[in-house]
Amino acid sequence: MNIPQQLIIEFNLQPFQVTNTLSLFDEGATVPFISRYRKEQTGSLDEVQIRDLQHRFEYYKDLNERRATILDSIREQGKLTPGLEKKILDTLSKTELEDLYLPYKPRRVTRATKAKEAGLEPLAAWLVECDDPAAQILEKASLFVNAEKGFDSAAGALQGALDILAEQLSDNAEVRKHLRELAAADGIIVSAVKKEFKDRKTKFEMYYDFREKASTLVSHRILAMFRGEHEKVLRVSLELPLEKAAAYLERTLIRHRESATAAPLRDTVKDSYERLLLPATETEIRIELRQKAEAEAFAVFGENLEALLLSPPAGRKAVLGVDPGFRTGCKVVALDNTGKFLEYQTIFPHEPQRRSSEAARTILDMIGRHGIALVAIGNGTAGRETDDFIREAAAALPPESRPVSVVVNESGASVYSASETAAREFPDFDVTVRGAISIARRLQDPLAELVKIDPKSIGVGQYQHDVNQVTLKKALEEVVESCVNRVGVDINLASEELLKYVSGLNRSIAGKIVAFRNENGAFDSRAALLQVAGMGDKTFVLSAGFLRIPGAANPLDNSAVHPERYAFVESMAAALGTTVRDMAGKSAMLRGIDAKQFVSGNIGLPTIKDILAELEKPGRDPRATFAYAAFSKDVRELSDVKEGMQLEGAVTNVTNFGAFVDIGVHQDGLVHISELSDSFVTDPKKVVRVGQIVHVRVLKVDAALKRIALSMKSSPGPRSESPAAAAGSRPRDPRPAAGKDAPRKLVTVKPKFNVRQFMK
Repeated sequence: MNIPQQLIIEFNLQPFQVTNTLSLFDEGATVPFISRYRKEQTGSLDEVQIRDLQHRFEYYKDLNERRATILDSIREQGKLTPGLEKKILDTLSKTELEDLYLPYKPRRVTRATKAKEAGLEPLAAWLVECDDPAAQILEKASLFVNAEKGFDSAAGALQGALDILAEQLSDNAEVRKHLRELAAADGIIVSAVKKEFKDRKTKFEMYYDFREKASTLVSHRILAMFRGEHEKVLRVSLELPLEKAAAYLERTLIRHRESATAAPLRDTVKDSYERLLLPATETEIRIELRQKAEAEAFAVFGENLEALLLSPPAGRKAVLGVDPGFRTGCKVVALDNTGKFLEYQTIFPHEPQRRSSEAARTILDMIGRHGIALVAIGNGTAGRETDDFIREAAAALPPESRPVSVVVNESGASVYSASETAAREFPDFDVTVRGAISIARRLQDPLAELVKIDPKSIGVGQYQHDVNQVTLKKALEEVVESCVNRVGVDINLASEELLKYVSGLNRSIAGKIVAFRNENGAFDSRAALLQVAGMGDKTFVLSAGFLRIPGAANPLDNSAVHPERYAFVESMAAALGTTVRDMAGKSAMLRGIDAKQFVSGNIGLPTIKDILAELEKPGRDPRATFAYAAFSKDVRELSDVKEGMQLEGAVTNVTNFGAFVDIGVHQDGLVHISELSDSFVTDPKKVVRVGQIVHVRVLKVDAALKRIALSMKSSPGPRSESPAAAAGSRPRDPRPAAGKDAPRKLVTVKPKFNVRQFMK
């Protein structure tokens, strides 16, 4: 199969777009680099299109390799016919390829293989070809008795021949395909509770007696049923429309319906269906359903992770990070505006020790000495109480000196604090101190801190533990890579964990960059990166455009303009009678430039427009403006939540069936998809995103199961439970923050990279 030609057809692209993109991959270019800096070569393919091309290319590459292996195997058996070879060469499906190979695939000993070894294939062929209504079947079968092989009677020989036919029917690629399609269209997935759980309450109750067409099953139900089966609570099976299946199979096997052999052949159809085909079809449909569910779960997880990673940063402000607690106290750390650790204290503002006056003095002292602008408080145990305490303590300060107190989602902080990464960063601190540092840093810059945590532990997935972990890891790493390179990285502040996701870099070179920075001080230009051991020309080309140096002498070093275009930008400035520095930030001047007049060689209009956009807002952060939810002071525990309350909260997770919202009671509430909007919602991700501040109404509270049902539909009455909601606004950090305050969808930055040509 000509893979590039197939991709051109499948994606409806121009030949040059596919061939150039594949060539770039072959040369080691990354998706972010191609999409951002090689638009002319790819026809401005965006990041999603490029990744789709990459994934499909890998699928077809694997398919071709498997195809070659199968052809060799059948050829060695001397059974490869021109017709079979054509079918194998024409298929674009791995499943169909395996179906074609099945009759020739080495297998364990079966009833049919024993019958073949006993020479019963001619009898099997006669049973199919016989058109005589008066044929004496047992008399014919007696001619094939073979006691040495275990077939010592006419009836035994007949059964052996029928076993051969049953297996042949099951091995027929067209038959398997037909039953798969029948199952996909009309099959019913049945879930039943096992008898030992019949009278027990479990989280799988809705699936105790459940039936739904396979074609309409949504991903979260599929994964829920499979999890229930894995936990031995449920039994899941497939039901096919028996009449349709039997009619098709009988038409396939029985050629002469008036023959004496028709009756035993009908029995063979039944045997083949029940013993071989139905189990095989069920297995294949389950695999297809799981793959479908996993693909949706990966998409949900990826979009949630993206929204979380791109959460608005509070920016370069000094922060107190607080890991709250009752008995063991609250761990408090101070960080400067770059995230550097300054100080650690433990305070006891709550029972049972309750040294609140001493704790208040410590907090005020730390705020004053370190110029603290923000306080980040983990949302775990004692989080709300600690938030109240901090606010009351800070009330003693002049208004202009009071830091903003923010409750931060601490999901994954404990995972980070016990990790090797945390141990390398803070070898002398225990896990609670590391956790407080992580909480503070994720307020300053969520992206920079969250990349240190295994995405599965951040809490924004859908049945993430029930899907293929290898595929999930790859999918999530692609999301992290996309986010990191979309935002860009300050080379003088970035950790090794963040740098390793930059295009062209890996953990090894990231570590060398950090080591060089620690030994020689901050980088003053992108060109200085070439002094780092291991930073070769190719690595520099792939990574430089995504690395930022605020305050560099050359303003382009703090932009997404690639160093390979610096000379072009300088010549463009000269042609306009100005300098690059004088152009930077001059919106009126830049918007008046006719980009078409500068098109030349391999620098096309897409690249020039990108350059002008970067010059207009050098060093811009594409993330939204920092904002946070104001929880109700009267609602701290689940017991405080009452039906009808109107509250403010933050979206913590979005699934196919709704959104989970943190309302400040240590238990997220669920806004079901049917309660997300006054209008019909097909996809929750189109209505809400992780990190979004929302107003909700409490519909129901189930204290026993710790479940809170919420609604975002409009309703009469003031939102009295939240002071911010009642005021018609939500609190914001009064200090400047970077970015635009607008909802964000998945941004696909529009994308032949020849390193040797560039380096010339």
